[in-house]
Amino acid sequence: MIGLQDKTAIVTGGSSGIGQAIALRLAKEGVNVAINYVGPPDGAVMTKDEIERGFDSCMCSMRDAGHQPLLVEADVSKEGQVQQMFATTVEHFGGVDILINNAGIQISGDSETLSADDFDKVLAVNLRGSFLCAQQALQHMLATDKMGSIVNVSSVHQEIPKPRFLGYSVSKGGMQNLTRSLALEYAGRGIRVNAVAPGATITPINRAWVDDPEKAAMVVSHIPMGRAGTADEMAAMAAFLCSDEALYITGQTIFVDGGLTLFADFRTTWSSE
Repeated sequence: MIGLQDKTAIVTGGSSGIGQAIALRLAKEGVNVAINYVGPPDGAVMTKDEIERGFDSCMCSMRDAGHQPLLVEADVSKEGQVQQMFATTVEHFGGVDILINNAGIQISGDSETLSADDFDKVLAVNLRGSFLCAQQALQHMLATDKMGSIVNVSSVHQEIPKPRFLGYSVSKGGMQNLTRSLALEYAGRGIRVNAVAPGATITPINRAWVDDPEKAAMVVSHIPMGRAGTADEMAAMAAFLCSDEALYITGQTIFVDGGLTLFADFRTTWSSE
């Protein structure tokens, strides 16, 4: 894609799933990539071993693509750690041109019994973390008078309610307005802010339904295109939004969902006429 060669990107939550796919796609486009990771917080689905396997796979693929990525550990909900992550990246690569806000967690539970701590924990990573990283990216871009691109990885659940995942749905709804507000504020400074909203996607974190034929069929039944998406398809859209081919696009959320947000239950008319 045009305009990505020799740029530098930070990809949060880049060691597995959609984040890893984005990191690999950007590297293949000639981008220097800093891959953010963190050990699993309490209640997160992924285990330490799974994260470490993600590192190994990602590092090997990066090297095969001719790149040596930078690994930067940081809990994106912690301001000091985010600041250090950006400082390390800038020192190593000389600047930051692209931010991919991908780090995210979800905690399930009936809303009437969901603890305030669990609700806060999801918002701290998904929404506060995206704000803290965007703020650092903006400061570096403005200080060097650079054009830049921020891509937030949202979800169809910024539009579609997700019962029993209240914190997650609320955080993604907030991400929609984070995207739009920052885009409007910095459009005149040459900094674009957009979002990718994946639908059902085949990633390790979704193994519970991906590997269960009955559950997979239930998921797919709601998707007009009749299949789940892949992490590579999400990565392709993220790379496009970062490239010069999308220079006139800002403040947009692009749904990559196989038509899920078209309301599959309306494929046939069931209302009165």
